[in-house]
Amino acid sequence: MAIKKFVVGAFTDEAVLFPAVKKVRQAGYKIHDVYTPMAIHGLDKAMGLRETSLHTAGFIYGITGTTTALSGIGWIFTSDWPLNFGGKPHFSLPAWIPITFELTVLFAAVGMVLTFCYLCQMAPFVKKHHFSLRATDDHFVMVIECTPRTNVAEAQAFLGSIGAVDINVQDAETGWWLGRYDKDTKPFEMNKTAIV
Repeated sequence: MAIKKFVVGAFTDEAVLFPAVKKVRQAGYKIHDVYTPMAIHGLDKAMGLRETSLHTAGFIYGITGTTTALSGIGWIFTSDWPLNFGGKPHFSLPAWIPITFELTVLFAAVGMVLTFCYLCQMAPFVKKHHFSLRATDDHFVMVIECTPRTNVAEAQAFLGSIGAVDINVQDAETGWWLGRYDKDTKPFEMNKTAIV
């Protein structure tokens, strides 16, 4: 596991966070992520993130569901077990529309949820490092990844100058690992140095 150094700054107001994100990007620092207690409209654009491809995956899953439904029902009612329902033809497409619609929605919904969980590395017993526990409460936490050219002291001072109220340096694993937060200890020592 690769352990990296991060400068973590916490902000108390969304109105301070937005200009801070832009200033950090203009200063050339690499933003690892921004953790907020609620969804903030436009933060992804301020961070320079590209648009998600989840809707494309949803379309592919939906088409797969439509194809599965039509081919399955078509094979069952025309080849495998053809039945006469009140004189309707064996290939009765209008009667199959409700089931086709339901299977399309089912495939798209389940596929998008599983894809989202995979991309966000969310699953039972998968753990990730928490940079600040107050990110789910009342703080907006910006995490700057330190590169070999990053001066940690300057980055801390810069975060303080743009409105961060709690600034610290942490050594953390960027990936995920299996285990439980209430049973296991983290596989690394966390170095936390707070600025007063």
